[in-house]
Amino acid sequence: MLTLRQIEVIRAVMVAGSVAGAARMLNVAQPGVSRTMKHLESVLGIKLFVRKGGRYVPSPEARTLFDLLQDVHKKLGDLQFSINQLERGKGAELSIASVPSIANVMVPRAIAGVHALHPDLRISFDVIKLEDAIDFLLLEKGELAVMSYRLEHPSLTFEPLARGHLVCITAPGHPLAQQKMVKAADIVNYPLIGIDPNDPFGGIMAGIFAREGLDYEIAIRARFGTTVCALVKQNLGVAVLDIFTVADMRSDEIAVIPIAEDTEFQTFVGMRKDAALSSYAENFVAQLKLAMQDAAGR
Repeated sequence: MLTLRQIEVIRAVMVAGSVAGAARMLNVAQPGVSRTMKHLESVLGIKLFVRKGGRYVPSPEARTLFDLLQDVHKKLGDLQFSINQLERGKGAELSIASVPSIANVMVPRAIAGVHALHPDLRISFDVIKLEDAIDFLLLEKGELAVMSYRLEHPSLTFEPLARGHLVCITAPGHPLAQQKMVKAADIVNYPLIGIDPNDPFGGIMAGIFAREGLDYEIAIRARFGTTVCALVKQNLGVAVLDIFTVADMRSDEIAVIPIAEDTEFQTFVGMRKDAALSSYAENFVAQLKLAMQDAAGR
């Protein structure tokens, strides 16, 4: 059996017409090409080349072999082209979904990382409610769903993604904006925007208020983090959001203040148990973990 390297050497000598030229084509030392040729002629029991007009040309008995080698080389070239197209994502599509809190900033950063690796990959990205994740996955609308909470379903699996925490946000001119850290007791002194005890993140803060016996007033109810941020910018109250939602907020727009109490939470990526993730989806998860870990670390 000829190896791919031996095929390359034979073809290089045939194209270059000399051992020295073949060595330059392959970027190897000339003696290595000579040794390979002598070894092949010894093993095959035929002379592969003869000198004619100062060039190496295929011997009569080896012409059929060279025709076949040309076909093999072309097929190898086609294979390499297909591999390159696959690496770039040509003709492939990645379908994903995410809950809004992670979708606004983190997912676009992860998509940018995937796009750099696979520039021709088509990406379909849906923003879904937490309760819609099961249908998204079971109906095979996409490969994975990024979650802020682990759901239970016999046909789905949820793998840990990254840990995050909550922060207090205010308008830059708000009295709390100058503090390096706030406690739950500080937060309840002001009208609150958007805390919903039924929401995974809202439930964390509501639980802290309940344990400490703190009464709080929800001045404005708003479900999505982007809406909450827009309301806070108008200095209509303070809010508690996850670090991922506010990761790209400028300090002149919103003050982001750490919370003294433990507000850490775990995020997940959900997928079907009976389906393996594509390499593109795996790359997306890896990029998303990096983006989220960076945001949480800050």
